[in-house]
Amino acid sequence: MILNKIDNYLIFIKGKSTMLNILNFRNTGNLKITGERAVNGVPVGPDSLTSVSAYIQQDDLFIGSLTVREHLVFQALLRMHKHIPYNTRLQRVEEVIQELGLSKCAETQIGSPGRVKGISGGEMKRLSFASEILTDPPLMFCDEPTSGLDSYMSQNVISVLQNLTTQGKTIVCTIHQPSSEIFEMFHQILLMAEGRVAFMGKREKAIGFFKANGYPCPDNYNPSDFYIQTLAILPGNEVECRSRVGTICDSYENSERARKLKTAADRIADPNAAAYLASEATEKFKSPYKATWSSQFRAVLWRSWLSNLKDPVFIRMKFFQNLGLALIAGVVFFGQDFNQDGVQNINGVIFNTLMNLSFSNAFSTIDVFCLELPIFLREHFNGMYRTDVYFLAKILADSPVYIFFPSMMTAIIYFMIGLQPDAASFFITTGVYILATNCAVSIGYLISCVVPSVSAGVALAPVLIIPLVLFGGLFLNVGSIPIYLIWGKYISWFYYGSEAIAITQWKNVDYIDCNREDSTCPENGSVVLKMLDFREENIGIDILGLVSIIIGFRLLAYLALLAKTYRKRN
Repeated sequence: MILNKIDNYLIFIKGKSTMLNILNFRNTGNLKITGERAVNGVPVGPDSLTSVSAYIQQDDLFIGSLTVREHLVFQALLRMHKHIPYNTRLQRVEEVIQELGLSKCAETQIGSPGRVKGISGGEMKRLSFASEILTDPPLMFCDEPTSGLDSYMSQNVISVLQNLTTQGKTIVCTIHQPSSEIFEMFHQILLMAEGRVAFMGKREKAIGFFKANGYPCPDNYNPSDFYIQTLAILPGNEVECRSRVGTICDSYENSERARKLKTAADRIADPNAAAYLASEATEKFKSPYKATWSSQFRAVLWRSWLSNLKDPVFIRMKFFQNLGLALIAGVVFFGQDFNQDGVQNINGVIFNTLMNLSFSNAFSTIDVFCLELPIFLREHFNGMYRTDVYFLAKILADSPVYIFFPSMMTAIIYFMIGLQPDAASFFITTGVYILATNCAVSIGYLISCVVPSVSAGVALAPVLIIPLVLFGGLFLNVGSIPIYLIWGKYISWFYYGSEAIAITQWKNVDYIDCNREDSTCPENGSVVLKMLDFREENIGIDILGLVSIIIGFRLLAYLALLAKTYRKRN
């Protein structure tokens, strides 16, 4: 298939959205695709086509907590060429806001269904256009831009597209059941049936073509509805419908209009006429990204950080969750002494805190990449940023949350329970809990990058985490772990965390008050550690193990995310 540049035209295609996906190297799944895509006779690949075109897909995908202006600033930072000054980018953002009538909602949050109330459907669609025209692309593809909008909003959106054609842009658009008013706004139409072209040309010429083939459009009838009904394959009447479609497609294929189009395509495909685009491809398409790695990282980190700050539900939930769990544990285990009863209680609260921090934070991160995956894939394939940039920026933006809240919980529990009062023990314990929390967060990231949905991640998380709890040293003495399962403790942050904190709390306890005569009583902290099969000299290994788990799980998460960005080169 050859796609030719036609200046100042709004082309209406009635057919499957699959056609636009194929032309744009998007969402092709397991389709077997043959042939080539060419612009002005120059064969193009996914990266080169992205550099000269824009694709507005049917679904509007945004970070709902950002405002319209913030979203466009982010797009300008990554879509515009790296040599363009920052002030020029901001100026272009303001121009686009004015051009597409977004001034009234520029400071309004975009919104997320069921979470944050935001802009209207029509404004959201115009924002999609605004994101794409920041770089002034000469060619635009629009997949059903009026879906989900009422007739007024639909006409408003098509008016925006019509105005863009006056700026010299070619816009290729699929549309679902347009009204007669909207249909009249298109310059050219392409009708397809059974994989063949039934008509392509000026909109007003289509009526005469169908009439000449024995299918006149009734008076006062929406032409687009007439074309759909004429070219439809009706259940129970397939033979007659396919015969009619075949006759119409054969008639167009043998028409003078089709021959002229073929001649025009051959002329455009001349090597001399395509020399400029070919030279541009050689020069510009070395990298699909217009921003440098550092610029990409700063922009994505800024957006991720802003999105976290503007999500009050998440921050509030984390605060009260950690506060509530800390107070419950503090009240239940309040005022422990380093005596015979305190041995079990202190070991219990150490492990209980590890479990609270692990499960609450692992489950809260399962949706981090899973929910944003469609947005990430679209922006990545638009040549905005690399996978490693996105992954690093996301985890860095989340890091303050997973440092502050474990510290808050530890501080409350530590002094309510009455653990070792010296500063060194407190900070070591806090540091270990922070590392353990980030181990749980890391496995949450891994699950989020692997599973197809949040519900699948929620189901998978306990299966992966609960076995690791068993190797933590509280339920099963680490010295009695079967040899064929010994590897389990080396990937369990519960083992490393509980051992490190137990060493910190018990190594300096020289005497334990034995207040019961009818049970075994450890003499000092060293005996307690021996009972758990923990070794004082292992604290450095424990901290190294926690760091290794964080790095290992996050590396696997990154590789899983990278695998999802693989795109078959058709």
